[in-house]
Amino acid sequence: MPALIGPVQIFNVEGGTVHFGDTAVISPKSAAKTTTGSGSNSSGAFVAVLNGISANGTVDTNLIDQPTLGNN
Repeated sequence: MPALIGPVQIFNVEGGTVHFGDTAVISPKSAAKTTTGSGSNSSGAFVAVLNGISANGTVDTNLIDQPTLGNN
């Protein structure tokens, strides 16, 4: 079944895949985790961030968040 796509604005794609239309299965080839402070990982055409003090203390108890073994 055809898909109707409206206006799209893509600013940046780094090593990723962008699909438009019919897509049955998309499986990730890699997975990463990033921990950042308040407002530091924002993206868009215009970003205004007003922060006070930002502290990021992260405790990660997961050994594997998204397994990618076998995604061919």
